[in-house]
Amino acid sequence: MALIFKCRRIVGGSGLGLSLVTRQPINFLTMIDPETGVIHDVEHDLHGRSLKSRVLVFPKAIGSSVGAYALYSLKTKGIAPAAIICTTTIDIITASACAISEIPAVDMKDQLFGSLSTLRQGTWVQVDADNCRIELIKKY
Repeated sequence: MALIFKCRRIVGGSGLGLSLVTRQPINFLTMIDPETGVIHDVEHDLHGRSLKSRVLVFPKAIGSSVGAYALYSLKTKGIAPAAIICTTTIDIITASACAISEIPAVDMKDQLFGSLSTLRQGTWVQVDADNCRIELIKKY
């Protein structure tokens, strides 16, 4: 059984991975270890968690536009997220980061994040940006 949600395509493609969920913004340049893809900011609720092959679900990026290149660097090292879901309107840092890194990205601009309230850490998520779909996959 799966739950399906509508979203808005920002960067096309699809990605499958376990969810990594936070309500806190992320600074891709200063909060993430560029060699491991692990969030090293002790103040962040994802401290110690890796972005590698995950579907990152978060509200927005913060910081400078250089953060886009930090995410691109993670992609070239094979430690970037499989897809990104912004729970609000996507910001320019995340949109440009995903565009140059070819990471599928969607946002929930037209829906409340509450519609994804069933999404927990470690849920299998399929992001199909081309068809504006997010699927939460229940594994048995």
